[in-house]
Amino acid sequence: MRQNVNISVSIPEEILLSLREDSNEFAASMKLMSAVKLFENHKLSVGQSAQLAGVSEEDFIKILGKNQISIFGTFNDILGDCKNA
Repeated sequence: MRQNVNISVSIPEEILLSLREDSNEFAASMKLMSAVKLFENHKLSVGQSAQLAGVSEEDFIKILGKNQISIFGTFNDILGDCKNA
């Protein structure tokens, strides 16, 4: 059984007011943005990133596409994989 870990982050209230978001919306946005960046930096897989973001893998791949991030990596990543094969 997987357990979730709660992480507490304090931010100035004026940030939420500027973004016109409540704390739950901001937390969801932070999780999604973190998941995208961690995937982009090859720290998490698609599945792990989707889990962090709280969405399905299919939806996460669509989000990556909207952010112009390939699930296949860059040409140099693929070329490196071919050399290592």
